[in-house]
Amino acid sequence: MKNRNLIITSILGAFAIILGAFGAHALKEKLGVDALKSFDTGVRYQMYHVIVLLFINTYSEFSSKTKNTISWLFFIGILFFSGSLYAITAGGINPKSIWFVTPLGGLLFIIGWVLMLVNFIKKSNS
Repeated sequence: MKNRNLIITSILGAFAIILGAFGAHALKEKLGVDALKSFDTGVRYQMYHVIVLLFINTYSEFSSKTKNTISWLFFIGILFFSGSLYAITAGGINPKSIWFVTPLGGLLFIIGWVLMLVNFIKKSNS
């Protein structure tokens, strides 16, 4: 499917809005200030990366392989980073049981950004 990455990105964008509204309204009275901030961090990082995914997948200078690699790093990064914050804050999961998931998601984000940088440098040198 040619537009698979954009379809997944659109779904993740819609979920970011839904989760943001859920956090602002339904969780406002149920979570403490720190937990609500953590939940909001998950929503913000998800939306930031959705916006970048739209750029990546419509940028004509990237090869399909580059688009797919960066996209999957960000997709899994969103799942691990934002998903773990949602699970800990709203899902009641013990943070000690998934302590490694959030930083792993952050690492995937960083790798995706570095890969994007490397590709921009390659394009500027050619």
